[in-house]
Amino acid sequence: MAISLAEGKNNAQTDLDVAVIDEFRKESAILDSLIFDDAVNPAGGGATLTYGYRRQITEATAATRAINSEYAAQNVTTQHYTTELAVLGGAFEIDRVVAKIGPNASGGIALNMAQKIKAARTKFQDLVINGDVAADANSFDGLDKALVGSSTEFRAGEVTDWSDFDTNARAEHKALDALDEWLGLLDGTPTVVVGNKDSLARVRAAVRRAGQYVKNPVEGLMGPNGRPIVREQYGDILLVDAGEVAGSSSLIIPTETRTVAAVETVNLTDLYAFRVALDGFHAVSTVGGQIAQTWLPDFSTAGAVKKGEVELGPVSVALKATKSASVFRNIKVR
Repeated sequence: MAISLAEGKNNAQTDLDVAVIDEFRKESAILDSLIFDDAVNPAGGGATLTYGYRRQITEATAATRAINSEYAAQNVTTQHYTTELAVLGGAFEIDRVVAKIGPNASGGIALNMAQKIKAARTKFQDLVINGDVAADANSFDGLDKALVGSSTEFRAGEVTDWSDFDTNARAEHKALDALDEWLGLLDGTPTVVVGNKDSLARVRAAVRRAGQYVKNPVEGLMGPNGRPIVREQYGDILLVDAGEVAGSSSLIIPTETRTVAAVETVNLTDLYAFRVALDGFHAVSTVGGQIAQTWLPDFSTAGAVKKGEVELGPVSVALKATKSASVFRNIKVR
């Protein structure tokens, strides 16, 4: 059965786990938007954390036929893929004396829990985009690897200049045309467009000029000021900043110098889009498992220094159809 992270919190065992899941949802629109196919059963002697699926590579065709003749046979092409579910999170240690200093809301335990939640969600976002089991055997493959050379890799061999919408005549309209052309490669309306702060600033500027920029509140999610959490949208499509690599100031989706068509160009980056569905792009979890869990330091037993942990998983992602995700390469943002 497919569940969302919002539904998953109903299976949380403690109020703290519910609060932690809400924190994951508040700060990660990617996690909040995905549905999880809880199909992997790790129980039994032959336990596995492998999820196998078929990715549709080509589309079905249709044609007319003459009376007393047959249709030309044509089958869709699929390819078998597997993905290993990954467990991610972090631990911290705190002295029982330090844990009692100051109010609970701002103390050492609360601070470390909040930062570990932040690190875990950004690690997941990093894996969704940049995951590569060849580089980290404990991770899973992400969109960047899956889309290289695919039919939905857009403008891989050229640079698209979005660096100047002010003096370049009708540049924002050309940008919107390119954006819509790119999104048109998908097999349906995308759920999410993911970029970095540089590319999203350009997208935001273009869609605002077209009157398509929207901010919508998320039902049931409140920020620290008591106001609803809001999501940026291009029409009905979520605009999501992938953020920074956990424990670093480096961008998950970098803005960098690249050589494109034999020319070295600075300040290039990519945009990703995906359609969330069980026949499109979705997350994977274990049967009956909790997606997110926490363990607070236990000072009821002897020992001056105790450990706390935050864990997300086992989780992974699956791209069931190549045309359910796409990447817009080499956008010049400044």
